[in-house]
Amino acid sequence: MAALGWLTPRRRSATARSVLAGEASAEAARKSSQEAQETRQVAVAEPVFPVFGDDRAAAFFDLDNTVMQGAALFHFGRGLYKRKFFETRDLARFAWQQAWFRLAGVEDPEHMQDARDSALSIVKGHRVAELETIGEEIYDEYMADRIWPGTRALAQAHLDAGQKVWLVTAAPVEIAQVIARRLGLTGALGTVAESVDGVYTGKLVGEPLHGPAKAEAVRALAAAEGLDLSRCAAYSDSHNDIPMLSLVGHPYAINPDAKLRRHAREKDWRLRDYRTGRKAAKVGIPAAAGVGAVAGGTAAAIALSRRRR
Repeated sequence: MAALGWLTPRRRSATARSVLAGEASAEAARKSSQEAQETRQVAVAEPVFPVFGDDRAAAFFDLDNTVMQGAALFHFGRGLYKRKFFETRDLARFAWQQAWFRLAGVEDPEHMQDARDSALSIVKGHRVAELETIGEEIYDEYMADRIWPGTRALAQAHLDAGQKVWLVTAAPVEIAQVIARRLGLTGALGTVAESVDGVYTGKLVGEPLHGPAKAEAVRALAAAEGLDLSRCAAYSDSHNDIPMLSLVGHPYAINPDAKLRRHAREKDWRLRDYRTGRKAAKVGIPAAAGVGAVAGGTAAAIALSRRRR
């Protein structure tokens, strides 16, 4: 039996190191238990949102890089090029702007202004009804597969709770309305291009719906709809939309740029990021694939154009 003595635990005094190890283990267990309890308490204390049946609440969603990957205006430009609304050199500019937007993950004011000016000049003289019909086709071709499922689910949660959901974007209102309709949303606020007798003049009504203008549009819609903004939610990826996000009681930063992320953390706003991995991977690598497709399409179009000459 002596040979089996090693199976029996030996009684010996605890050393200082073993005492320290035991105390450290106990402290770690206590801390873990406390943190778990605090997490459960927070989960219980956090109100259920959106609130079902609250007809004075609504949700406002930015479009570009919040609901959809990339910029709607650039996808629209690609669709118009396909329909020979403009020349190859204009497509190259659209491709570069879209590439920059996706790689940087932020809006560049000069690029956006250039894109708006280009779009206005392109649609001048065309009928509004024509662009609305084309917008439906362009959505299927370039936009439908770029909707973020996570953001779409958030919008659906508001709809399921009986709340209205609006897109708020600098994109042309006709395109924004197409996207809202396809996603089953209530409607859209967008940039309004002037038209006379149903024909575009090439001018804007007021200014692009961007930055502070978005906040004013939401404020005006809330007043018209009888909404309580403190019970409403807003979602955006861009620091340019801080004025809109600051209006509501439930602001969300979705796929946020660096400035919005910092601001959201300072204000204790909720964050959601549906990109995966580190920033370089989640923005750069997927974007590079998309950029390659756009650039490749541009190069092919240029080569084909030259071959036809």
